[in-house]
Amino acid sequence: MNNVIDGPRGKICFDLPSPYEAHPCGLLYLPRFIAKIRKHLKEGLPDSYQKNFKRGFDQFFCMHLGIEPDQVIEAVQEAGDDDIALDGLLGEIFPEDLQVRKWNHEITHKGQTQAGREFMKESLEQMGVPHLQDKIVCIMDMMDLDEGRLPGFCDDKRKAWEASLEKTESTEA
Repeated sequence: MNNVIDGPRGKICFDLPSPYEAHPCGLLYLPRFIAKIRKHLKEGLPDSYQKNFKRGFDQFFCMHLGIEPDQVIEAVQEAGDDDIALDGLLGEIFPEDLQVRKWNHEITHKGQTQAGREFMKESLEQMGVPHLQDKIVCIMDMMDLDEGRLPGFCDDKRKAWEASLEKTESTEA
C-alpha cells in the first residue's frame, strides 16, 4: 500500500512521524522535520506538505534555535540516513542550550489563540469532521488527526497502511 493517500486538503503522508515524537535531545517535532527533509531530498514532498516546508512549524522550530531551515537541510543532506552523523552535524549548528521545555510547551500550544482556533475550525470543516472541534486542541493534534493517528478521519486507511507494512516485513524475514 502507498504511504501517501489523497485527502480533502491534498495528499496525506503516513510515513512521517507524529509531531509529538521527541528526538533523543528532547525536542518535539525534530524527528518529523528530519523525516520531511529526507522525503523532500529523496522523492519530493507532496504539494500539501511542500507549501509549509521551511515555513510553519519548520520555521518556528528553527527560529527557536536561532538557525535557518537550510542549515538543517544541509546537515540532513550531508548525513544521509546516518542518524549518528546527523546528530553530530546538528550539534554543530544547534545552540548549547536547546531550551527544550520552552520549545515543547510552545509547540504544543500552537493553535490555541483565537486565530488558531478559527484556522482549526476551518480545517476540520474542509476535512468533513467539524464535530471533532472540541477534541482537537492544537495544531499538532490536527496533524495527527490528518495523518490517521487519532480516530475520526483517516485512521482506517492508516491502519491498512500499517498492516501492509507488517505484512511486507514478515514476508521479508
